[in-house]
Amino acid sequence: QVQLVESGGGFLQAGGSLRLSCAASGKFFSINVMGWYRQAPGKRRELVASITSSGNSNYTDSVKGRFTISRDNAKNTVYLQMNSLKPEDTAVYYCNAELRDYAWSDLNAYWGQGTQVTVSS
Repeated sequence: QVQLVESGGGFLQAGGSLRLSCAASGKFFSINVMGWYRQAPGKRRELVASITSSGNSNYTDSVKGRFTISRDNAKNTVYLQMNSLKPEDTAVYYCNAELRDYAWSDLNAYWGQGTQVTVSS
């Protein structure tokens, strides 16, 4: 069974930095896109950043220049370095990965359990 395990959330003041990690474990053939989403209270879940297996990344406009997504394919791990954090970045951050269970499988999306990031002003 595939699991995505996140770590690195926390509480900090505006202007600070955090690094989130998400490791995929279990039995699967390959990982395609990995990404980070977030959901603030009363708001819809939104894509923060994503990265392909070849390293092409994409960011939502509000985090460009402040957040950096990266991945270690050998460790099946994706990271999100968050700098210059703002109170509006406060949310539960979820890891997402598109996996093939087998070589012939379609892509399936998996989610982590979420990690809270709280930024105070």
